Amino acid sequence: MDAKLVNPIIDAFMEVMPQMGFPVPRRLRVYLQERNVISNGVTVQVGFTKQMRGKVIYNMSEETAKFIASTMMMGVPVTKFGDLVQSAIREMCNMLTARAATHFTELGVDVDITTPNLTIGEDITTKISDSHYLNVEMDLGGYRMDIALAVDREI
Repeated sequence: MDAKLVNPIIDAFMEVMPQMGFPVPRRLRVYLQERNVISNGVTVQVGFTKQMRGKVIYNMSEETAKFIASTMMMGVPVTKFGDLVQSAIREMCNMLTARAATHFTELGVDVDITTPNLTIGEDITTKISDSHYLNVEMDLGGYRMDIALAVDREI
């Protein structure tokens, strides 16, 4: 997979998160993984369609998800991972992926995104690719989120 494909994802994260009141994110590292994403507690999967097919999986701990939801809700404390928190996490992932899709379109690749699918539970395995995918570790004010990307179009 061409490493250029991960730039729209990273750029979207770096642009959108501060606009939502988060500290400026830091990219920790980018590396190849094989086939499966193992959940850290909360995963959100969003697909790409049209000229680029594939998916992105946002993978985080429940504590990171609660921090994100609290920040999105203007600092309201989040103690339980209920429906409102889950909705906030899905919406954030939708915004990130939509922004990345805009970047892909700027590169000449017409893409649409699917509805975010949230899964809860640690050590759940999700197949993302038949071979390799790119994983990006991001730091968000001391909270880590992994972003896995597998697509079948080279740009």
